[in-house]
Amino acid sequence: MSDFDLILKVWGKVEADYTGYGSAVLGGLFQQQPETMKYFPKFSGIPASEVCSNAAIAAHGATVLRKLAELVKAKGNHAGILKPLATTHANQHKIPINNFKLISEVLVKVLHEKAGLDASGQEALRRVLNIVIADIDGYYKELGFAG
Repeated sequence: MSDFDLILKVWGKVEADYTGYGSAVLGGLFQQQPETMKYFPKFSGIPASEVCSNAAIAAHGATVLRKLAELVKAKGNHAGILKPLATTHANQHKIPINNFKLISEVLVKVLHEKAGLDASGQEALRRVLNIVIADIDGYYKELGFAG
C-alpha cells in the first residue's frame, strides 16, 4: 500500500470533523511551540490556556487540514497546489520552513491519537510531509525567501 493510501485509510475521520482535528493540530502546535504563534497575528492575545478551544484557531486548523487533504489526495502530483501555498507563506506570511516541520510532528501525533493512525501510517505521513516540506523549501529558494 502506498504512503498516500495508508494516510487516506484514516482520513475519513479527519474529514468528518475538520474543526475538531484542526483545533487539536493548531492548538497543539501553539501549546508545544508557543513561539510559532507570532506568525499568526490574528491570534495574538489569545491566552495559552484557550488555544485548543478557540473557534478562530479551530477554523484555521480546519483550513490547514483541508489543504493537506488536497495534497495527500494528489498522491505526489501536488505542484499546482503547493506552489501557490509556498508563495503566500513566503511572501505574505513569512513562515519559516522549520514551522512546517514542527506542525508535521503535531499532525502525526493527533492523527495517531484521534484517528487511530497506526505506526506504518505514521511513518507514511512523515515521509509524505517530508516531501511536501522539501518541495516548499525548493519554492522558497526560487522566491529568494530564506525561511
